[in-house]
Amino acid sequence: MGKPVVIAVSGVKNSGKTTLIETMLPLLTEAGLNVAVVKHDGHCFDPDPPGTDTGRFMAAGAAGTAIFDGEKFKIVKKQPVTEDVLIGQFPEADLILLEGFKHTAWPKLEVVRGEISHAPVSDPATLVALVTDLKLHLPGIPTLPLGEPKAAADLLLDYIQKERIKDA
Repeated sequence: MGKPVVIAVSGVKNSGKTTLIETMLPLLTEAGLNVAVVKHDGHCFDPDPPGTDTGRFMAAGAAGTAIFDGEKFKIVKKQPVTEDVLIGQFPEADLILLEGFKHTAWPKLEVVRGEISHAPVSDPATLVALVTDLKLHLPGIPTLPLGEPKAAADLLLDYIQKERIKDA
């Protein structure tokens, strides 16, 4: 197995990125893929809520904390980070889905939901497909129906296979 394939699931706020990822994940894992997700938060989030032990440690001045239970773990560090660093944390993954990242060079599925927006915002050169409830068509870019995650998952499975052949 080579390095993970990375695909961004992009779109404007509230377009349905999380829902698309959430509904594709069972399909992708049933197909035998080990999938990780990296989400970008444009705001400052609290990784350790106040009152938890790790939150109390961070509030008291710890530069980082870790918590584990034998099956999973979480590490929180106060330091600058990029998606490349986080992608590197999942070498065992076959596929890493990035949520957001609409203005990056990562290949992407862009979600365009008519209730929220009317056109893609990503560079068309980065688009693997549009996932939409609108009649949008860009030359050479597949258009998939919003609300049918199997179509998007199948496209990703084909994309991964092509990428693996290309990297072989």
